[in-house]
Amino acid sequence: MRALEKSRPEEGLWMVQAPIPEIGPDEVLIRVNATGICGTDIHIWNWDDWARATVPVPMITGHEFAGEIVEIGRNVTGLEIGQRCSGEGHMVGTESRQSRSGKFHLDPGTRGIGVNVQGAFAEYLRLPAFNVVPLPDDIPDEIGAILDPLGNAVHTALSYDLLGEDVLITGAGPIGIMAAAVARHAGARNVVITDINPARLELAEKVCRSVRAVDVSREDLSDVVHELGMKQGFDVGLEMSGSQQALDQMVASLVMGGKIALLGIPPGKSPVDWSRIVFKAITIKGVYGREMFETWYKMIAMLQNGLDISQVITHRMDATAYEDGFAAMKSGQSGKVVLHWR
Repeated sequence: MRALEKSRPEEGLWMVQAPIPEIGPDEVLIRVNATGICGTDIHIWNWDDWARATVPVPMITGHEFAGEIVEIGRNVTGLEIGQRCSGEGHMVGTESRQSRSGKFHLDPGTRGIGVNVQGAFAEYLRLPAFNVVPLPDDIPDEIGAILDPLGNAVHTALSYDLLGEDVLITGAGPIGIMAAAVARHAGARNVVITDINPARLELAEKVCRSVRAVDVSREDLSDVVHELGMKQGFDVGLEMSGSQQALDQMVASLVMGGKIALLGIPPGKSPVDWSRIVFKAITIKGVYGREMFETWYKMIAMLQNGLDISQVITHRMDATAYEDGFAAMKSGQSGKVVLHWR
C-alpha cells in the first residue's frame, strides 16, 4: 500500500510502499478514504525537538481519517465489513485508575496513532475495534476526516456551560474557528475570536458568520467589549493559540469568577502573573484530546443538528500532492487540508 512515512530523522515525509497491516483478534482493518493534516503532523514534518524526542523512525504518520471497514478480527462484535467510520486516535490501556473509572482520555499510558504507532496517512489502517467511531450516512468522508480536531474544539468549548455566556477565543487556527462555531451552536451570546493573522480571521467570519473577529494588532479588545455592550467582560475564555500574550489578554478581559479552558500549548516555559488569576477567582482547565467517547457523541449530534464547519476545509487534494498540502498548512493561510486516498 501507499503510505506517508517519516522514514529518516530529518525534515520531511516520504511516500513509500508499505505492507498492508495484519490485524489481531480485537482489531479492524480500515480502508482509508480521506485524511486531515494536523499541527502535530507539521511538528513531525519539521522534525522539531518534540518530534525528535517522541516519534520513532520509521513511522507512518497521520491520525485524522475517515474510511470503511474491510476486515474484522474474530473477537469483534457490533461492527460490519463495509461500515463507514472514523476513529479515536488515542490508544489507551485498561489497567490505570483513570481507565478503570471510565475516564479513558486521561489514561497515562495513552499512545497516539501516527505518533507512537503506525498511522492513518496510508491506504489501510489497523485500529482497535474499541477506537472505531461509526459514521452516519449524512456525515461525508471529508468531515469524518476532521472529527479529531473538531473533537478538540468541542471538548474545549463544552468544558463549561456556554448558554447565554460571552465567550472569548484566542487563536483563529482551524480548531479555534471550529470552537467559535460550536460556542455559537451551544447558545453563547457573544463570541469573539482574536488573532493577528487577517486570513484566518477572515476564514473565521466565513465559517461562523455571527462571530466577531478581532485583529488584536489593530483593534483594542476593550473597545470590542464596549461595542458589544458587555458590562464587565467575558464569562468564558477558550485559549487556542499557545501565546502567552493572548493568555494575559484573556485573563485581563474576563469577569470576576471567569473560566478558562486551555488547549493551546505555549513553547517552553511561560511567565504567569498568578496573582491576577487568584484575585479574579479564575478557574483554569487544561484540555487534552477528546473525552472518550462523550465528545464524539456530542459532535456527531451537533453536526446532525445543524452545526456546519465544512468551510473550515480550504484545501482538498490527492494524497500524491501531500507536499502541497503541507506547504499550505505551514503557510498560515489555510484552514484544514484534506488529502484524498481514493
